[in-house]
Parts: sequence; C-alpha cells; structure tokens
Amino acid sequence: MDDPPDWIAEFTVTPKQFAAHLDAVVRSGRTPVTISTIADHLAGRAPLPPRPVLLTFDDGFADLPGPTAEALAERALPATAYLTTGAIAPGGRSLLPPAPMMTLDRAAELERYGMEIGSHTVTHAQLDTLSGKELAYELRSSKAVLEDALGHEVRHLAYPHGYNSPRVRAMSARAGYETATAVRHALSSDRDERYRIARLIVRRTHTVADVEGWLAGAGARVAPYRDGPKTIGWRWYRRARAVVRGPEFAG
Repeated sequence: MDDPPDWIAEFTVTPKQFAAHLDAVVRSGRTPVTISTIADHLAGRAPLPPRPVLLTFDDGFADLPGPTAEALAERALPATAYLTTGAIAPGGRSLLPPAPMMTLDRAAELERYGMEIGSHTVTHAQLDTLSGKELAYELRSSKAVLEDALGHEVRHLAYPHGYNSPRVRAMSARAGYETATAVRHALSSDRDERYRIARLIVRRTHTVADVEGWLAGAGARVAPYRDGPKTIGWRWYRRARAVVRGPEFAG
C-alpha cells in the first residue's frame, strides 16, 4: 500500500517497491517454491530444487487476492499465504487492529493464482502466552475453517509474529500441521526445523539491494540455532503480562 494504517506501516512496502523486489527475485535465478516443497524436503520425501526461495504473506490483507496475487502471477512466482481466519471470516473476531482485509470466500481465488494456503490462527494472538485450551482453539479452529472453505486439508501454519515455544510447536504437530513458520529474522536452510522454519520480515525500509543480498545468501544469520537469553526472557515477560491482561495481539 502507498498509505497503510500506522500500526502495520513498518511491515508494508509500496506497490512500486513490491514490484522491484519481485523483479529481484526473478533476476536472482532462484526457483520459487511453496511451503509444501519445503515440507517434502524436511520430511525426506523429495529433494529441494536448485536455489529455492519461498515467498510468504501473512494475515490476509485486502490487496492479497488483487494486486499482490496479480503481480506474482505476472512473474510466474508461486507463494504461500497464511490467513488469520477471525479477521476474514463472516462474523469472525481477531486481535488485528483495523485494516482493509480480504474475505474468506476469496481464499480459493488465491489458489487459482498459484498460492498455497496455510493457517495464521484465528485471532493473531501471542501463541506462547496462551493456555492449553486457548492454544488448541487457535490452532484447530483456524485449520478447520480454511479446510471447509477450500475443500481440502490445510497442512501448514505460521505463528503470529513468530511467537512460539516448545509447547506451541508440539501442539502444532498434534493439531495436524506438517510445518510451521516462525520469523527468527534469519535465512532458512536445508537443516531447518519443521516447526519453526526461519523467515525474514520485509520492512518498508528494506531496499532492493537488501533483497538481493538475501537472495545471494548474505545479510542475515542462518537457521537453525538456539534461542538466545533475550528471546527466552522476552517470552517469560510476555507470559506474565498475559496473566494480567489476557491474550494480546502478536505484532
């Protein structure tokens, strides 16, 4: 968007920037894949193609089934979209602040454009602060809603803002997901963990040169790696805060 809501502005790019980033992907010679290709490799079912790159889009903003999907299709770039069902389903409720959102009935349209659909939970809460019952609802209900809308199994999850923990990862597996993506601000690798696949967040300040660096395998650390003390401490602080305030928006 050229003029996004303030709360999401940091994590948006203009249409012109977006086109330039996609053109950089095309020029890189990398092979664009969806999350299922990554899953097949991590499960030992199939090798990755040469120099793969995975493009992911979270939440389900209104541009996704329109100009975003069209820009990808024009360049023959498949991608994966993780949808927050409470923000896009009729009568749904989420913790996402106000923004133009797509509707659930357009999810199948995304598939026709070449996108794979995954879950981004129901409300976009900080999953690692939830009770077992709340976490099960976020994981299972969002999966079921998407499967009803699409008519097939949904096997992949993205943790809102990447927040996860060993308990969240274990429950994601039990809920029937085959992979889950985190954030980690890192490049993934062929040794990455199935239930916290590393991703890089594209911010408004990132340039084409930044994207080209990532595509060349530079400019960020490489997963997998252990959580550091700051990550663990931040998680415990957020858990304590959630006891007082209840579930909070992950963002």
